[in-house]
Amino acid sequence: MHLNGWKGEEMITALAGGVGAAKFLQGLVQVVPEKEVTVIVNTGDDIDLYGLHISPDLDIVMYTLAGIVNEEKGWGIRGDTFHCLETLRKYGQETWFNLGDIDLATHVHRTNLIKSGLTLLEATSRLCQALRLKVKVLPMTNYRFTTKIATDKGLVHFQEYLVKRGAQDRVMRIEFEGIEEAQPAPGVVESILGSDVVVVCPSNPIVSIGPILSVKNVRTALRETKARVAAISPIVGGRPIKGPADKLMQGLGLEVSAYSVARLYQDFLDTFIIDVVDRAERRAIEGLGIQVIETNTIMKTLEDKVQLARVVLERG
Repeated sequence: MHLNGWKGEEMITALAGGVGAAKFLQGLVQVVPEKEVTVIVNTGDDIDLYGLHISPDLDIVMYTLAGIVNEEKGWGIRGDTFHCLETLRKYGQETWFNLGDIDLATHVHRTNLIKSGLTLLEATSRLCQALRLKVKVLPMTNYRFTTKIATDKGLVHFQEYLVKRGAQDRVMRIEFEGIEEAQPAPGVVESILGSDVVVVCPSNPIVSIGPILSVKNVRTALRETKARVAAISPIVGGRPIKGPADKLMQGLGLEVSAYSVARLYQDFLDTFIIDVVDRAERRAIEGLGIQVIETNTIMKTLEDKVQLARVVLERG
């Protein structure tokens, strides 16, 4: 099922957030060998709950590539139960963040590995080995990095804004705590510079890709790499496929459009893949000096995911 004409040993690096990225990657590994793919994942969403280190974006990527994700919900593990969470609720604990019983094992294991002295990268590598993944999954940084949303109700962790408060509060600004200290995890910059193709997945440009780009030397590496850099628009018809990208973009004074996303990536992007419904924006995006490809970007089936990956690699 691999891409016709794709040369072996050509390396691909993907910048990824959560669900949208995971869906694209699911198609990508049907087109090229998994061992040729490196995924740099946002960790700005990471949060500590019940004494556990939870990495939502890392987990959705790992679970999806391992074939165990609950695709109906778009998060968690297929067939999981929530007995632990139900009992915590009886004990008076806040249980707004849904953690399944099987899912909890990941967080317990990750937390124990980190407490034993391993970095987040090393812990992630152990988890990937256990899940038998051949794709290399890298957290963007080993440092504590937290995305905070300043709203009209106060400053809150991104997960609180999204899950606990249902993304209902008006967004005033975005803050990245730890941005001054955060260094890219080992392999992040090297992967970007050493790849043949870099793909920015269709993830939230503000709180999924934005944190990755804000880590020291990452954006510079994207500008300097000899790889072809392509991005898939997460905005279709003026709306995000999933998540609060529209509210976040509006809060920052940005128009909710594929063009706005292209402008955010303009300094390093070679090719931008937009949905056919946004073809009216093509000329404006090309005016930024970016090649534009129109295709179906809505990934409802595995065939859709594979076809999108083929378009990114063949025509980009």
